[in-house]
Amino acid sequence: MADVDVDYCVVGAGFAGLTAALRLTQSGHSVALLEARDRLGGRTFTEVRDDGSWIDRGGAWIGPGQDRIYALMDEFGVPSYKQYTDGEAMMVVGGKQYRYEGTIPLTMSPWAAANLGAVFLELGSMCKTIPLDAPWQAKKAADWDKISLAKWLDDNVLSTPAHELLETAIAGCYTSAASEVSMLFVLYQMASGGGPSFVLGVKDAAEDARPVGGMGAVYRPMAAEIGDSVYLSQPVRRIDQDAGGVSIRSENMSVRARRVIVAVPLAIASQIRYEPMLPVDRSFLHQRMPSGAIFKIAAVYDEPFWRADGLSGQSAAPGSAATITIDAGTNAATPGVMCVIVEGPIARDLGRLGEAERRRSVLGELAARFGHRAASPVDYVEQNWSAERYSGGAMLSHAPTGVLTEFGHALREPCGRIHWAGTESSPVMCGWVDGAVRSGERAAREVTEHDGLFPA
Repeated sequence: MADVDVDYCVVGAGFAGLTAALRLTQSGHSVALLEARDRLGGRTFTEVRDDGSWIDRGGAWIGPGQDRIYALMDEFGVPSYKQYTDGEAMMVVGGKQYRYEGTIPLTMSPWAAANLGAVFLELGSMCKTIPLDAPWQAKKAADWDKISLAKWLDDNVLSTPAHELLETAIAGCYTSAASEVSMLFVLYQMASGGGPSFVLGVKDAAEDARPVGGMGAVYRPMAAEIGDSVYLSQPVRRIDQDAGGVSIRSENMSVRARRVIVAVPLAIASQIRYEPMLPVDRSFLHQRMPSGAIFKIAAVYDEPFWRADGLSGQSAAPGSAATITIDAGTNAATPGVMCVIVEGPIARDLGRLGEAERRRSVLGELAARFGHRAASPVDYVEQNWSAERYSGGAMLSHAPTGVLTEFGHALREPCGRIHWAGTESSPVMCGWVDGAVRSGERAAREVTEHDGLFPA
């Protein structure tokens, strides 16, 4: 067993852990960064194809207000390019296709469109009442934490098509059924990004742009600067802390450090054994914030043919095997990449199918929306995040009813010499890569300040 003695240990090499380790390294501290997988990136995962194009199999998009991921991109010379949004989007509800421009499909019935608009306004107003550092202290926190998103939608959305679309769009953010997610958590997560228009939008919103080269173009040079202090294929099994420091043990490594930053998804943080045991509220938080289910599928074509048909590539069809689609092409004209995102219960259903049957179902949906050419991609790449051992599910752990008001205060509180990072712990851009970066920078400051060693 290899023994390493460093100033600080970081567990998890997603953007939160990489950022924490990078900032500590840049401040002159010795670091050991342990990652369970045999790759970097965590819940981001960029695959470079033989032709030089790339596919982001995990988190991919960036938007205005996400200043910390943009700052990292500037630091490493990674430019961005705008998401393709020209042309019409498409909704498929009740077997009918509606083509439209903008955020709200006004080509649906006036009643449904009006209902959608009213709900957006109401959600925006509610989000403004949420204190981001402590959402459990909102004036109506107790009431909103008692009900699920499903209950709120049932009480506030009268149009059936509008209800279907909103449930798909909002619950999809949490990759779970609407009945599984606390309304307070929904409002907190939306507020952390600036409101529902940012969360559910594309242009000038959460899916406004992407890094050239994918997220890997950012996380690879980060790891290169950290250097030999990155250790892959090292799932951490145990963390012991005492008056003098912490001991971190993986399969075949032992690290001794002053403090440790744990930057793994909440859904799997309890797989590590902590000695002494964590405080009850933090331990219960691990038990009570699960992740959901998601398939992210890339259908690759010689060209993005839907653009010539006047379509943006954005579509939504609640309950279908291709629930959400978006044009995921690179900054080059070719190839064409159609990204299919399937979340929550439908993703679990899709996971029960055989690979060939799943592919037929997905491509059949694409052909029905975008024409026969969609049925014959030159490549088809699927990522089932639900089956990722070291993600514990999808891209964001969520809080069911009652969790934030009871245990939310433990999200960022250090437990002795153990500190926490991860997008779920960021009060700004919670759930995005930018939130992960912010959490890593906060944790790096935190450990040095506790030791009286302020970063340069």
